[in-house]
Amino acid sequence: MADALSAVPAAVLRNISDKLYEKRKNAALEVEGIVKQLTAAGDHDKITAVIYLLTHEFAYSPQANHRKGGLIGLAAATVGLSMEAAQHLEQIVPPVINSFSDQDSRVRYYACEALYNIAKVVRGEFIVHFNKIFDALCKLSADSDPNVQNAAHLLDRLVKDIVTESDQFSIEEFIPLLRERMNVLNPYVRQFLVGWITVLDSVPDIDMLGFLPDFLDGLFNMLSDSSLEIRQQADSALSEFLQEIKNSPSVDYGRMAEILVQRASSPDEFTRWTAITWINEFVKLGGDQLVPYYADILGAILPCIADTEEKIRVVARETNDELRAIKADPAEGFDVGAILSIAKRQLSSEYEATRIESLHWISALLDSHRPEVLSSLNGIFDTLLKALSDPSDEVVLLVLEVHACIAKDQHNFSQLLVFLVNKFRTDDALLEKRGALIIRRLCVLLDAERVYRELSTILEGEADLDYASILVQALNLILLTSSELAGLRDLLKLSLLNASGKDFFLSLYASWSHSSMAIISLCLLAQAYQHTSSVIQSLTEEDINVRFLVQLDKLIHLLETPIFAYLRLQLLEPGRYEWLLKALYGLLMLLPQQSSAFKILRTRLKTVPSYSFNSIQNYVSTEDHNMNHDSHHDGIDFESGLQRFVQMQKQHRAHLKSQKLSDSSSISSKDMKEVQNSEEAQGVLLVTNISRPPSRLSRKPL
Repeated sequence: MADALSAVPAAVLRNISDKLYEKRKNAALEVEGIVKQLTAAGDHDKITAVIYLLTHEFAYSPQANHRKGGLIGLAAATVGLSMEAAQHLEQIVPPVINSFSDQDSRVRYYACEALYNIAKVVRGEFIVHFNKIFDALCKLSADSDPNVQNAAHLLDRLVKDIVTESDQFSIEEFIPLLRERMNVLNPYVRQFLVGWITVLDSVPDIDMLGFLPDFLDGLFNMLSDSSLEIRQQADSALSEFLQEIKNSPSVDYGRMAEILVQRASSPDEFTRWTAITWINEFVKLGGDQLVPYYADILGAILPCIADTEEKIRVVARETNDELRAIKADPAEGFDVGAILSIAKRQLSSEYEATRIESLHWISALLDSHRPEVLSSLNGIFDTLLKALSDPSDEVVLLVLEVHACIAKDQHNFSQLLVFLVNKFRTDDALLEKRGALIIRRLCVLLDAERVYRELSTILEGEADLDYASILVQALNLILLTSSELAGLRDLLKLSLLNASGKDFFLSLYASWSHSSMAIISLCLLAQAYQHTSSVIQSLTEEDINVRFLVQLDKLIHLLETPIFAYLRLQLLEPGRYEWLLKALYGLLMLLPQQSSAFKILRTRLKTVPSYSFNSIQNYVSTEDHNMNHDSHHDGIDFESGLQRFVQMQKQHRAHLKSQKLSDSSSISSKDMKEVQNSEEAQGVLLVTNISRPPSRLSRKPL
């Protein structure tokens, strides 16, 4: 201190803390001259003492004017030191940086001015203090005093110039500080940060691209800033980096992919679009680096496929197609289970487009990685079954394609149909609204005969008799009406003529016995007319209930469709098909006269030509006789079949009695309304005492 006091006159020290700027300025010039003399003399001890005096007696003083004077004095001392200033920077710079956070805005302003003058003198020598200076400037960029802000901007430009021309700047030491500051929300700070990122990226010797993952998330944050200028600056910086990525041979795609995946779900539209655009480029460029991240990327893409913004949807679809086209192997880190999990999760999306693409992914995985998918089947099977209730028909059809792909082998085929039967059991609406669509599509995808044989086997042992009857009725109606099942109908028509038709007929018979109307329809289709008549004759009073009459009404109307054209033509030869006539008259006798079905069938039977009855005995050949008297025809034991049917119907009647349900309660409210609104209601209500509490039997099949 004594050395300093001896070197600096008392008057200078007094003026340097004066309240008038001019006196402080003149005193600073005096200090500059003194330091120049000491520098020329090489007396660095005294120089150190002077700097210590300016720092501790002035720059750190509790009085504002002393602090102002100390700052201008330190800048003057640096100018006086000139080329020798570098060795004293450890003393000079810290008090100046400390003043950047002074409560007095004028002190902060003088701190900017002082450091500006110091930097002009030492240039690259002060890089060692860069992080502290940068941190201070970052805060000053958002200063409440516009004069301080302006001074900070001038200092900032100078520091940028120095850094860009310096070979001592360490990007490795700077990045952690930048990463920390990128989370600041202040718009002035954000502009300051983007400015520095842009400047440093323009320096050829600084590899900002290599550190992009450290501040990429911060740049994406700025895309949703309320300031248009900041959004534009951030977008410009990101566009430049993306261009550099395209031209760079080595990029850390993985770390950035994690960031982009998060940003793709941003509530801000522009952020989502930028993120999905980057992901699109990464999928094209990333190659093997991105394999471990495919699941995460897919999780970001699928929701964007249904984005409200068209340009996002377009890029997301393109990216999705590119990703699915890549042939990756589990040995390379391709996690089939993870992708399957993402697809499963997105099946619950509220957006149809996303659900559809999820199913396409499952299907694609089944094609390329079937063993891995099947090993994870338990985790997705329930979800796929639930998807059968999807409100979109397109989704349901795709789900069925996936199920069919899974069910290529016998084990999964059987499992699928068991699950489907159980699904129909627990979801009445699915059976009623989608049952026909599901069964028909599966028949196309998995072979109709195979599907019906398997379903019949399952239903043959079904313990829930009510449900078995309902599902059999549904399957029977599909069999009779679906264009996709025309081949099965043709096969059944040959039941009495060849082995394959007979075998298929027998495979259905046991389960079809759950429903009297289903077995009658099956026998009519198989042209087993004598057996049809026997079944009709076996029906008891308890069997003729409202549900039976509704089903019979449907059958009579079906007899008038092209499907049964062959049967109607056979009525031209009543002598040859006497058992057909007897069966149809048997059905007619079961119908109430007031019903429309009665009138339809009676009218049809009246058209049978009367002349043919006269030659009935001459018309029967040996083969015809066998077809009409078929108690045991070509390996089909119809007598045994009839006994099985009768026994099954007894079980159903016993079951109904055990539930203490009347016959009339077996019809649904919808069916009841249908019957009551028809002409048939008059006749039905005459012969049945209808009370209708709801029950499981009330479900209307299909």
